[in-house]
Amino acid sequence: MLQFPAWKVLLVLAVLAWGVVMSLPNAVNMSGAPDWVPKKAVNLGLDLRGGVYLEMEIRPQDVIGGRLEVFARDVRTALARTDTQDPVAHLAEVNGRTMTIKLTRADASGNFPVADAIARIEKVNGPVEGGLAGGKTFDVARAGPDTIAITVPANSENLMMADALAKTETIVRRRIDPDGVAEISITRSGSNRLILEAPGEPDPQRLKDLLSRDGRMTFNIVDDSASSIAAAQAGVVKPGFRLISGPTTGPLLIRSIPEIVGSDIASASQGNDEANRPQINFRLNSNGARKFFETTRSNTNKRFAIVLDDSIMSAPSINEPIPGGNVRITGDFTIEEAQDLAAIISAGEMPAKVQFLDQRVVSSTLGEDSIRSGYLAAVVGLALVGCFMILAYGAQGVFAVASLAMNIVLIFASLTLLNATLTLPGIAGIILTIGMAVDANVLVFERIREEQRNGRSIWTAVQAGYERALITILDSNITTLFAAGILYALGSGPVKGFAVTLALGIITSVFTAFIFTRMLTVFWMKIAKPKRFAI
Repeated sequence: MLQFPAWKVLLVLAVLAWGVVMSLPNAVNMSGAPDWVPKKAVNLGLDLRGGVYLEMEIRPQDVIGGRLEVFARDVRTALARTDTQDPVAHLAEVNGRTMTIKLTRADASGNFPVADAIARIEKVNGPVEGGLAGGKTFDVARAGPDTIAITVPANSENLMMADALAKTETIVRRRIDPDGVAEISITRSGSNRLILEAPGEPDPQRLKDLLSRDGRMTFNIVDDSASSIAAAQAGVVKPGFRLISGPTTGPLLIRSIPEIVGSDIASASQGNDEANRPQINFRLNSNGARKFFETTRSNTNKRFAIVLDDSIMSAPSINEPIPGGNVRITGDFTIEEAQDLAAIISAGEMPAKVQFLDQRVVSSTLGEDSIRSGYLAAVVGLALVGCFMILAYGAQGVFAVASLAMNIVLIFASLTLLNATLTLPGIAGIILTIGMAVDANVLVFERIREEQRNGRSIWTAVQAGYERALITILDSNITTLFAAGILYALGSGPVKGFAVTLALGIITSVFTAFIFTRMLTVFWMKIAKPKRFAI
Protein backbone atom coordinates (compact mmCIF):
# COMPACT_ATOMS: atom_id res chain seq x y z
CA MET A 1 0.00 0.00 0.00
CA LEU A 2 2.88 2.39 0.76
CA GLN A 3 5.26 1.09 -1.90
CA PHE A 4 5.84 3.41 -4.87
CA PRO A 5 8.32 1.84 -7.30
CA ALA A 6 9.75 3.97 -10.09
CA TRP A 7 7.25 2.79 -12.70
CA LYS A 8 4.28 3.71 -10.49
CA VAL A 9 5.73 7.17 -9.75
CA LEU A 10 6.33 7.77 -13.45
CA LEU A 11 2.78 6.65 -14.25
CA VAL A 12 1.25 9.04 -11.69
CA LEU A 13 3.42 11.92 -12.88
CA ALA A 14 2.51 11.13 -16.51
CA VAL A 15 -1.21 11.34 -15.69
CA LEU A 16 -0.73 14.65 -13.90
CA ALA A 17 1.43 16.02 -16.74
CA TRP A 18 -1.24 14.97 -19.23
CA GLY A 19 -3.85 16.79 -17.16
CA VAL A 20 -1.81 19.99 -17.09
CA VAL A 21 -1.18 19.93 -20.85
CA MET A 22 -4.81 19.13 -21.73
CA SER A 23 -6.18 21.86 -19.47
CA LEU A 24 -3.75 24.59 -20.58
CA PRO A 25 -6.05 25.92 -23.38
CA ASN A 26 -8.52 26.90 -20.65
CA ALA A 27 -5.96 29.24 -19.07
CA VAL A 28 -3.66 30.48 -21.87
CA ASN A 29 -3.71 30.92 -25.63
CA MET A 30 -2.22 27.79 -27.24
CA SER A 31 -2.37 28.88 -30.89
CA GLY A 32 1.39 28.65 -31.29
CA ALA A 33 1.79 25.31 -29.51
CA PRO A 34 2.79 22.06 -31.31
CA ASP A 35 0.10 20.16 -33.20
CA TRP A 36 -0.28 17.46 -30.55
CA VAL A 37 -1.20 20.03 -27.91
CA PRO A 38 -4.93 20.88 -27.76
CA LYS A 39 -5.76 24.42 -28.88
CA LYS A 40 -9.43 24.71 -27.95
CA ALA A 41 -10.79 25.45 -24.48
CA VAL A 42 -13.82 23.77 -22.96
CA ASN A 43 -17.05 24.73 -24.73
CA LEU A 44 -19.23 27.08 -22.72
CA GLY A 45 -22.93 26.34 -22.51
CA LEU A 46 -25.82 28.64 -23.24
CA ASP A 47 -26.07 29.88 -19.66
CA LEU A 48 -22.39 30.89 -19.61
CA ARG A 49 -21.91 32.27 -23.10
CA GLY A 50 -25.36 33.52 -24.04
CA GLY A 51 -27.27 32.47 -27.14
CA VAL A 52 -30.54 30.96 -28.28
CA TYR A 53 -32.69 28.21 -26.75
CA LEU A 54 -35.39 26.61 -28.90
CA GLU A 55 -37.78 23.80 -28.01
CA MET A 56 -39.50 22.16 -30.96
CA GLU A 57 -41.62 19.12 -31.73
CA ILE A 58 -42.73 17.01 -34.67
CA ARG A 59 -46.34 15.85 -34.84
CA PRO A 60 -47.26 12.20 -35.47
CA GLN A 61 -49.89 13.07 -38.09
CA ASP A 62 -47.30 14.99 -40.12
CA VAL A 63 -44.79 12.13 -39.94
CA ILE A 64 -47.38 9.57 -41.05
CA GLY A 65 -48.68 11.77 -43.85
CA GLY A 66 -45.17 12.28 -45.16
CA ARG A 67 -44.41 8.56 -45.12
CA LEU A 68 -47.63 7.82 -46.99
CA GLU A 69 -46.73 10.35 -49.68
CA VAL A 70 -43.33 8.71 -50.13
CA PHE A 71 -44.98 5.28 -50.28
CA ALA A 72 -47.34 6.61 -52.96
CA ARG A 73 -44.40 6.68 -55.41
CA ASP A 74 -43.67 3.02 -54.73
CA VAL A 75 -47.35 2.20 -55.17
CA ARG A 76 -47.44 3.96 -58.52
CA THR A 77 -44.37 2.02 -59.67
CA ALA A 78 -45.83 -1.28 -58.45
CA LEU A 79 -49.18 -0.77 -60.18
CA ALA A 80 -47.51 0.35 -63.41
CA ARG A 81 -45.46 -2.84 -63.85
CA THR A 82 -45.98 -4.53 -67.18
CA ASP A 83 -43.65 -7.51 -66.86
CA THR A 84 -46.42 -10.06 -66.29
CA GLN A 85 -49.70 -8.18 -66.44
CA ASP A 86 -51.22 -5.02 -67.79
CA PRO A 87 -50.72 -1.88 -65.67
CA VAL A 88 -53.41 -1.11 -63.14
CA ALA A 89 -54.99 2.29 -63.91
CA HIS A 90 -55.59 4.19 -60.68
CA LEU A 91 -55.64 7.46 -58.79
CA ALA A 92 -53.86 7.83 -55.43
CA GLU A 93 -54.72 10.39 -52.78
CA VAL A 94 -53.21 10.91 -49.30
CA ASN A 95 -55.59 12.35 -46.72
CA GLY A 96 -54.20 12.59 -43.18
CA ARG A 97 -53.36 9.10 -41.92
CA THR A 98 -54.86 7.23 -44.89
CA MET A 99 -53.96 6.80 -48.54
CA THR A 100 -56.81 5.88 -50.85
CA ILE A 101 -56.20 4.05 -54.13
CA LYS A 102 -59.12 4.28 -56.54
CA LEU A 103 -58.95 1.96 -59.54
CA THR A 104 -60.19 3.53 -62.76
CA ARG A 105 -60.26 0.67 -65.31
CA ALA A 106 -62.54 -2.36 -64.97
CA ASP A 107 -62.27 -5.62 -66.86
CA ALA A 108 -64.76 -6.88 -69.45
CA SER A 109 -67.13 -8.12 -66.74
CA GLY A 110 -67.12 -4.74 -64.97
CA ASN A 111 -64.96 -5.84 -62.05
CA PHE A 112 -61.92 -3.96 -60.83
CA PRO A 113 -58.65 -5.87 -60.19
CA VAL A 114 -58.54 -5.03 -56.47
CA ALA A 115 -56.94 -8.32 -55.38
CA ASP A 116 -54.23 -8.03 -58.02
CA ALA A 117 -53.52 -4.42 -57.03
CA ILE A 118 -53.26 -5.36 -53.31
CA ALA A 119 -50.84 -8.19 -54.15
CA ARG A 120 -48.63 -5.80 -56.12
CA ILE A 121 -48.67 -3.20 -53.34
CA GLU A 122 -47.76 -5.79 -50.69
CA LYS A 123 -44.60 -6.64 -52.65
CA VAL A 124 -43.24 -3.12 -52.00
CA ASN A 125 -44.65 -2.92 -48.46
CA GLY A 126 -41.50 -3.80 -46.54
CA PRO A 127 -40.68 -3.46 -42.83
CA VAL A 128 -40.32 -0.05 -41.21
CA GLU A 129 -36.88 1.05 -40.00
CA GLY A 130 -36.12 -0.74 -36.74
CA GLY A 131 -38.93 -3.25 -37.24
CA LEU A 132 -38.74 -7.00 -37.48
CA ALA A 133 -37.62 -8.57 -40.73
CA GLY A 134 -40.58 -9.74 -42.74
CA GLY A 135 -42.94 -7.28 -41.12
CA LYS A 136 -45.09 -4.77 -42.96
CA THR A 137 -45.03 -1.01 -42.59
CA PHE A 138 -48.60 -0.38 -43.79
CA ASP A 139 -51.95 -2.13 -43.55
CA VAL A 140 -53.37 -2.61 -47.05
CA ALA A 141 -57.06 -3.56 -47.31
CA ARG A 142 -60.03 -3.44 -49.69
CA ALA A 143 -62.27 -0.46 -48.93
CA GLY A 144 -64.83 -0.91 -51.72
CA PRO A 145 -65.39 -2.56 -55.10
CA ASP A 146 -62.83 -0.24 -56.72
CA THR A 147 -61.00 1.21 -53.68
CA ILE A 148 -57.99 0.24 -51.55
CA ALA A 149 -57.17 1.90 -48.20
CA ILE A 150 -53.60 2.05 -46.88
CA THR A 151 -53.21 2.90 -43.18
CA VAL A 152 -50.48 2.83 -40.52
CA PRO A 153 -50.77 0.40 -37.57
CA ALA A 154 -49.78 1.48 -34.05
CA ASN A 155 -46.49 -0.45 -33.92
CA SER A 156 -45.35 1.07 -37.22
CA GLU A 157 -46.31 4.53 -35.98
CA ASN A 158 -44.06 4.17 -32.91
CA LEU A 159 -41.13 3.06 -35.04
CA MET A 160 -41.78 5.86 -37.53
CA MET A 161 -41.75 8.46 -34.76
CA ALA A 162 -38.46 7.15 -33.32
CA ASP A 163 -36.88 7.17 -36.78
CA ALA A 164 -38.31 10.61 -37.60
CA LEU A 165 -36.99 12.14 -34.36
CA ALA A 166 -33.50 10.74 -35.03
CA LYS A 167 -33.54 12.07 -38.60
CA THR A 168 -34.87 15.45 -37.47
CA GLU A 169 -32.05 15.72 -34.93
CA THR A 170 -29.47 14.98 -37.65
CA ILE A 171 -31.03 17.43 -40.10
CA VAL A 172 -31.28 20.20 -37.49
CA ARG A 173 -27.58 19.77 -36.73
CA ARG A 174 -26.65 19.82 -40.43
CA ARG A 175 -28.69 22.94 -41.13
CA ILE A 176 -27.49 24.93 -38.13
CA ASP A 177 -23.91 23.65 -38.26
CA PRO A 178 -23.16 22.46 -41.83
CA ASP A 179 -19.39 22.64 -41.26
CA GLY A 180 -19.48 20.83 -37.91
CA VAL A 181 -17.57 23.54 -36.05
CA ALA A 182 -20.31 25.27 -34.04
CA GLU A 183 -20.83 24.40 -30.38
CA ILE A 184 -24.55 23.69 -30.55
CA SER A 185 -26.31 21.22 -28.27
CA ILE A 186 -29.31 19.14 -29.36
CA THR A 187 -31.06 16.92 -26.84
CA ARG A 188 -34.23 14.83 -27.07
CA SER A 189 -37.19 15.42 -24.78
CA GLY A 190 -39.84 12.73 -24.85
CA SER A 191 -40.78 10.86 -28.03
CA ASN A 192 -41.27 13.82 -30.35
CA ARG A 193 -39.45 16.88 -28.99
CA LEU A 194 -35.96 18.35 -29.43
CA ILE A 195 -34.20 21.10 -27.48
CA LEU A 196 -31.64 23.18 -29.38
CA GLU A 197 -29.10 25.34 -27.57
CA ALA A 198 -26.91 27.52 -29.78
CA PRO A 199 -24.33 29.41 -27.66
CA GLY A 200 -23.13 32.64 -29.21
CA GLU A 201 -26.02 32.85 -31.70
CA PRO A 202 -27.57 36.34 -31.55
CA ASP A 203 -30.52 35.87 -33.93
CA PRO A 204 -33.22 33.31 -33.00
CA GLN A 205 -35.30 34.22 -36.04
CA ARG A 206 -32.55 33.08 -38.42
CA LEU A 207 -32.50 29.67 -36.72
CA LYS A 208 -36.28 29.43 -36.88
CA ASP A 209 -36.25 30.35 -40.57
CA LEU A 210 -33.68 27.62 -41.26
CA LEU A 211 -35.64 25.02 -39.33
CA SER A 212 -39.21 25.97 -40.20
CA ARG A 213 -38.71 25.04 -43.85
CA ASP A 214 -39.45 21.41 -44.60
CA GLY A 215 -36.56 21.26 -47.05
CA ARG A 216 -38.73 19.11 -49.30
CA MET A 217 -37.16 19.24 -52.73
CA THR A 218 -39.11 17.49 -55.52
CA PHE A 219 -39.12 17.38 -59.32
CA ASN A 220 -42.66 17.28 -60.68
CA ILE A 221 -43.96 17.09 -64.23
CA VAL A 222 -45.92 20.24 -65.20
CA ASP A 223 -49.18 20.68 -67.02
CA ASP A 224 -48.98 24.32 -68.18
CA SER A 225 -51.95 24.38 -70.50
CA ALA A 226 -53.93 27.57 -70.03
CA SER A 227 -57.28 25.73 -69.90
CA SER A 228 -56.15 23.33 -67.16
CA ILE A 229 -54.69 26.17 -65.08
CA ALA A 230 -57.81 28.28 -65.52
CA ALA A 231 -60.02 25.37 -64.48
CA ALA A 232 -57.84 24.73 -61.41
CA GLN A 233 -58.04 28.39 -60.43
CA ALA A 234 -61.82 28.09 -60.71
CA GLY A 235 -61.74 25.14 -58.30
CA VAL A 236 -61.74 22.22 -60.73
CA VAL A 237 -58.29 20.67 -60.38
CA LYS A 238 -57.19 17.98 -62.82
CA PRO A 239 -57.09 14.57 -61.03
CA GLY A 240 -53.59 13.65 -59.90
CA PHE A 241 -52.34 17.25 -60.08
CA ARG A 242 -52.24 20.27 -57.78
CA LEU A 243 -51.95 23.99 -58.36
CA ILE A 244 -49.00 25.87 -56.85
CA SER A 245 -46.95 28.89 -57.86
CA GLY A 246 -43.47 30.35 -57.58
CA PRO A 247 -41.93 33.82 -57.40
CA THR A 248 -40.98 33.78 -61.10
CA THR A 249 -43.27 31.16 -62.68
CA GLY A 250 -46.75 32.10 -61.59
CA PRO A 251 -49.37 29.38 -60.97
CA LEU A 252 -48.70 25.97 -62.55
CA LEU A 253 -50.31 22.57 -62.35
CA ILE A 254 -47.82 19.96 -61.17
CA ARG A 255 -48.25 16.21 -60.86
CA SER A 256 -48.99 15.36 -57.23
CA ILE A 257 -46.60 12.42 -57.06
CA PRO A 258 -43.05 13.68 -57.78
CA GLU A 259 -40.49 12.07 -60.06
CA ILE A 260 -37.46 12.97 -57.89
CA VAL A 261 -37.44 13.57 -54.11
CA GLY A 262 -34.97 14.89 -51.55
CA SER A 263 -33.50 11.47 -50.79
CA ASP A 264 -32.27 11.37 -54.40
CA ILE A 265 -30.04 14.42 -53.80
CA ALA A 266 -26.42 13.69 -52.85
CA SER A 267 -25.14 17.20 -52.13
CA ALA A 268 -25.89 20.90 -52.61
CA SER A 269 -23.77 24.04 -52.48
CA GLN A 270 -23.91 27.74 -53.24
CA GLY A 271 -22.32 28.73 -56.55
CA ASN A 272 -22.47 31.44 -59.20
CA ASP A 273 -23.94 31.53 -62.70
CA GLU A 274 -22.38 32.93 -65.86
CA ALA A 275 -23.20 36.48 -64.75
CA ASN A 276 -21.61 35.82 -61.33
CA ARG A 277 -25.00 35.85 -59.62
CA PRO A 278 -25.57 33.46 -56.69
CA GLN A 279 -27.16 30.15 -57.61
CA ILE A 280 -27.63 26.73 -56.00
CA ASN A 281 -25.86 23.72 -57.43
CA PHE A 282 -26.81 20.21 -56.44
CA ARG A 283 -25.86 16.73 -57.53
CA LEU A 284 -28.16 13.70 -57.61
CA ASN A 285 -27.04 10.33 -56.35
CA SER A 286 -26.82 7.37 -58.72
CA ASN A 287 -30.46 6.36 -58.21
CA GLY A 288 -31.64 9.96 -58.57
CA ALA A 289 -29.52 10.52 -61.68
CA ARG A 290 -31.02 7.41 -63.27
CA LYS A 291 -34.58 8.48 -62.49
CA PHE A 292 -33.84 12.03 -63.67
CA PHE A 293 -32.50 10.71 -66.97
CA GLU A 294 -35.53 8.43 -67.47
CA THR A 295 -37.92 11.27 -66.58
CA THR A 296 -36.33 13.73 -69.01
CA ARG A 297 -36.17 11.04 -71.72
CA SER A 298 -39.86 10.12 -71.45
CA ASN A 299 -41.12 13.72 -71.06
CA THR A 300 -39.25 15.56 -73.81
CA ASN A 301 -40.81 18.91 -74.76
CA LYS A 302 -42.64 19.08 -71.44
CA ARG A 303 -41.75 21.19 -68.43
CA PHE A 304 -40.73 19.98 -65.03
CA ALA A 305 -40.89 22.02 -61.85
CA ILE A 306 -38.16 22.13 -59.19
CA VAL A 307 -40.26 22.57 -56.06
CA LEU A 308 -38.94 23.48 -52.60
CA ASP A 309 -41.49 23.53 -49.80
CA ASP A 310 -44.46 23.92 -52.14
CA SER A 311 -42.88 26.87 -53.95
CA ILE A 312 -41.70 26.47 -57.54
CA MET A 313 -38.07 27.58 -57.69
CA SER A 314 -37.90 27.14 -61.49
CA ALA A 315 -39.77 25.27 -64.23
CA PRO A 316 -37.50 24.69 -67.24
CA SER A 317 -38.49 22.87 -70.41
CA ILE A 318 -37.11 19.41 -71.15
CA ASN A 319 -35.47 19.72 -74.56
CA GLU A 320 -33.59 16.42 -74.47
CA PRO A 321 -32.66 13.65 -72.01
CA ILE A 322 -30.33 14.97 -69.29
CA PRO A 323 -27.71 12.51 -68.01
CA GLY A 324 -25.17 13.02 -65.22
CA GLY A 325 -27.43 14.19 -62.39
CA ASN A 326 -26.00 17.73 -62.05
CA VAL A 327 -28.71 20.37 -61.62
CA ARG A 328 -28.72 24.06 -60.73
CA ILE A 329 -31.32 26.54 -59.53
CA THR A 330 -30.97 30.14 -60.60
CA GLY A 331 -32.96 33.06 -59.30
CA ASP A 332 -32.81 36.38 -57.55
CA PHE A 333 -30.83 35.13 -54.52
CA THR A 334 -28.48 36.91 -52.18
CA ILE A 335 -25.35 34.99 -51.20
CA GLU A 336 -26.75 34.39 -47.70
CA GLU A 337 -30.06 33.11 -49.12
CA ALA A 338 -28.26 30.79 -51.52
CA GLN A 339 -26.03 29.48 -48.71
CA ASP A 340 -29.00 28.86 -46.41
CA LEU A 341 -30.99 27.15 -49.18
CA ALA A 342 -28.00 24.98 -50.05
CA ALA A 343 -27.67 24.00 -46.38
CA ILE A 344 -31.39 23.14 -46.25
CA ILE A 345 -31.26 21.05 -49.45
CA SER A 346 -28.00 19.32 -48.50
CA ALA A 347 -29.20 18.50 -44.99
CA GLY A 348 -32.19 16.72 -46.44
CA GLU A 349 -35.93 16.81 -46.06
CA MET A 350 -37.48 17.03 -42.63
CA PRO A 351 -39.57 13.93 -41.83
CA ALA A 352 -42.21 16.40 -40.65
CA LYS A 353 -42.57 20.12 -40.13
CA VAL A 354 -41.16 21.28 -36.79
CA GLN A 355 -43.39 23.26 -34.46
CA PHE A 356 -41.71 25.74 -32.10
CA LEU A 357 -42.95 25.50 -28.52
CA ASP A 358 -40.54 27.71 -26.59
CA GLN A 359 -37.89 30.31 -27.41
CA ARG A 360 -35.42 32.03 -25.09
CA VAL A 361 -32.50 34.34 -25.67
CA VAL A 362 -29.73 34.53 -23.07
CA SER A 363 -27.59 37.66 -23.30
CA SER A 364 -23.82 37.35 -23.34
CA THR A 365 -23.67 39.79 -20.41
CA LEU A 366 -25.71 37.40 -18.25
CA GLY A 367 -23.39 34.59 -19.32
CA GLU A 368 -20.30 36.57 -18.28
CA ASP A 369 -21.92 37.29 -14.90
CA SER A 370 -22.56 33.57 -14.47
CA ILE A 371 -18.91 32.77 -15.24
CA ARG A 372 -17.68 35.33 -12.73
CA SER A 373 -20.07 34.09 -10.05
CA GLY A 374 -19.13 30.46 -10.64
CA TYR A 375 -15.42 31.27 -10.69
CA LEU A 376 -15.70 33.28 -7.47
CA ALA A 377 -17.66 30.48 -5.77
CA ALA A 378 -15.05 27.89 -6.80
CA VAL A 379 -12.11 30.02 -5.64
CA VAL A 380 -13.74 30.92 -2.32
CA GLY A 381 -14.78 27.33 -1.73
CA LEU A 382 -11.32 26.00 -2.52
CA ALA A 383 -9.66 28.63 -0.30
CA LEU A 384 -11.90 27.91 2.68
CA VAL A 385 -11.47 24.17 2.31
CA GLY A 386 -7.70 24.61 1.95
CA CYS A 387 -7.45 26.72 5.10
CA PHE A 388 -9.49 24.22 7.06
CA MET A 389 -7.44 21.24 5.87
CA ILE A 390 -4.09 22.89 6.66
CA LEU A 391 -5.24 24.04 10.10
CA ALA A 392 -6.76 20.67 10.94
CA TYR A 393 -4.18 18.28 9.50
CA GLY A 394 -0.91 20.16 9.12
CA ALA A 395 1.44 18.71 6.50
CA GLN A 396 -1.11 16.23 5.27
CA GLY A 397 -3.56 19.10 4.85
CA VAL A 398 -1.04 20.74 2.49
CA PHE A 399 -0.89 17.50 0.49
CA ALA A 400 -4.69 17.40 0.38
CA VAL A 401 -4.83 20.95 -0.99
CA ALA A 402 -2.30 20.01 -3.70
CA SER A 403 -4.44 17.00 -4.65
CA LEU A 404 -7.55 19.23 -4.78
CA ALA A 405 -5.80 21.57 -7.22
CA MET A 406 -4.75 18.62 -9.42
CA ASN A 407 -8.27 17.25 -9.19
CA ILE A 408 -9.68 20.42 -10.78
CA VAL A 409 -6.92 20.34 -13.43
CA LEU A 410 -7.82 16.74 -14.32
CA ILE A 411 -11.53 17.58 -14.54
CA PHE A 412 -10.87 20.36 -17.05
CA ALA A 413 -8.45 18.12 -18.94
CA SER A 414 -11.16 15.46 -19.25
CA LEU A 415 -13.78 17.99 -20.36
CA THR A 416 -11.35 19.29 -23.00
CA LEU A 417 -10.60 15.77 -24.23
CA LEU A 418 -14.29 14.88 -24.47
CA ASN A 419 -15.11 18.21 -26.17
CA ALA A 420 -17.80 18.56 -23.52
CA THR A 421 -19.84 21.68 -22.85
CA LEU A 422 -19.50 23.38 -19.47
CA THR A 423 -22.71 24.83 -18.06
CA LEU A 424 -23.54 26.63 -14.82
CA PRO A 425 -24.80 23.36 -13.27
CA GLY A 426 -21.52 21.85 -14.48
CA ILE A 427 -19.61 24.42 -12.41
CA ALA A 428 -21.82 23.42 -9.48
CA GLY A 429 -20.76 19.82 -10.10
CA ILE A 430 -17.09 20.84 -9.95
CA ILE A 431 -17.64 22.71 -6.67
CA LEU A 432 -19.46 19.67 -5.26
CA THR A 433 -16.52 17.52 -6.34
CA ILE A 434 -14.16 19.67 -4.26
CA GLY A 435 -16.18 18.81 -1.17
CA MET A 436 -16.26 15.10 -2.07
CA ALA A 437 -12.49 15.03 -2.66
CA VAL A 438 -11.95 16.60 0.77
CA ASP A 439 -14.28 14.02 2.26
CA ALA A 440 -12.04 11.19 0.97
CA ASN A 441 -8.95 12.85 2.46
CA VAL A 442 -10.71 13.44 5.79
CA LEU A 443 -11.71 9.77 5.99
CA VAL A 444 -8.10 8.69 5.52
CA PHE A 445 -6.64 11.27 7.90
CA GLU A 446 -9.13 10.44 10.66
CA ARG A 447 -8.30 6.77 10.26
CA ILE A 448 -4.58 7.57 10.63
CA ARG A 449 -5.36 9.63 13.74
CA GLU A 450 -7.22 6.68 15.28
CA GLU A 451 -4.37 4.29 14.53
CA GLN A 452 -1.84 6.65 16.12
CA ARG A 453 -4.00 6.88 19.25
CA ASN A 454 -3.98 3.08 19.40
CA GLY A 455 -0.19 3.17 19.64
CA ARG A 456 0.83 2.31 16.11
CA SER A 457 3.97 3.77 14.55
CA ILE A 458 3.61 6.41 11.87
CA TRP A 459 4.27 3.95 9.03
CA THR A 460 1.83 1.32 10.24
CA ALA A 461 -0.75 4.01 11.08
CA VAL A 462 -0.60 5.40 7.55
CA GLN A 463 -0.72 1.88 6.10
CA ALA A 464 -3.77 0.94 8.16
CA GLY A 465 -5.45 4.31 7.57
CA TYR A 466 -5.40 3.98 3.79
CA GLU A 467 -6.33 0.28 3.80
CA ARG A 468 -9.32 0.67 6.12
CA ALA A 469 -10.63 3.87 4.48
CA LEU A 470 -10.53 2.39 0.97
CA ILE A 471 -13.80 0.44 1.19
CA THR A 472 -15.69 3.42 2.64
CA ILE A 473 -14.32 5.78 -0.02
CA LEU A 474 -15.17 3.41 -2.86
CA ASP A 475 -18.65 2.73 -1.49
CA SER A 476 -19.61 6.39 -1.18
CA ASN A 477 -18.15 7.37 -4.53
CA ILE A 478 -19.58 4.43 -6.49
CA THR A 479 -23.10 5.13 -5.22
CA THR A 480 -22.70 8.79 -6.24
CA LEU A 481 -21.38 7.64 -9.62
CA PHE A 482 -24.55 5.57 -10.11
CA ALA A 483 -26.63 8.65 -9.28
CA ALA A 484 -24.67 10.68 -11.84
CA GLY A 485 -25.30 7.97 -14.44
CA ILE A 486 -29.05 8.05 -13.78
CA LEU A 487 -29.08 11.86 -14.03
CA TYR A 488 -27.26 11.66 -17.36
CA ALA A 489 -29.56 8.96 -18.75
CA LEU A 490 -32.84 10.56 -17.70
CA GLY A 491 -31.94 14.26 -17.65
CA SER A 492 -31.42 16.73 -20.46
CA GLY A 493 -29.43 19.89 -21.12
CA PRO A 494 -27.98 21.39 -17.91
CA VAL A 495 -28.80 18.26 -15.91
CA LYS A 496 -26.57 16.22 -18.20
CA GLY A 497 -23.81 18.83 -17.79
CA PHE A 498 -24.04 18.50 -14.02
CA ALA A 499 -23.94 14.70 -14.28
CA VAL A 500 -20.87 14.74 -16.55
CA THR A 501 -18.77 16.99 -14.32
CA LEU A 502 -19.91 15.12 -11.21
CA ALA A 503 -18.95 11.75 -12.71
CA LEU A 504 -15.58 13.00 -13.93
CA GLY A 505 -14.95 14.64 -10.55
CA ILE A 506 -15.67 11.38 -8.72
CA ILE A 507 -13.13 9.48 -10.80
CA THR A 508 -10.42 12.15 -10.58
CA SER A 509 -11.01 12.77 -6.86
CA VAL A 510 -10.47 9.08 -6.02
CA PHE A 511 -7.22 9.16 -8.03
CA THR A 512 -5.90 12.36 -6.47
CA ALA A 513 -7.05 11.64 -2.89
CA PHE A 514 -6.07 8.01 -2.70
CA ILE A 515 -3.01 7.84 -4.96
CA PHE A 516 -1.51 11.32 -5.41
CA THR A 517 -1.94 12.40 -1.76
CA ARG A 518 -0.61 9.04 -0.56
CA MET A 519 2.44 9.34 -2.81
CA LEU A 520 3.20 12.83 -1.45
CA THR A 521 2.75 11.52 2.09
CA VAL A 522 5.14 8.61 1.54
CA PHE A 523 7.80 10.83 -0.05
CA TRP A 524 7.52 13.32 2.83
CA MET A 525 7.80 10.55 5.40
CA LYS A 526 10.96 9.22 3.73
CA ILE A 527 12.54 12.67 3.58
CA ALA A 528 11.45 14.26 6.89
CA LYS A 529 11.30 10.99 8.90
CA PRO A 530 8.66 12.30 11.37
CA LYS A 531 7.80 10.32 14.48
CA ARG A 532 4.12 11.26 14.41
CA PHE A 533 1.70 13.26 12.28
CA ALA A 534 0.43 16.43 13.91
CA ILE A 535 -3.17 15.58 13.24
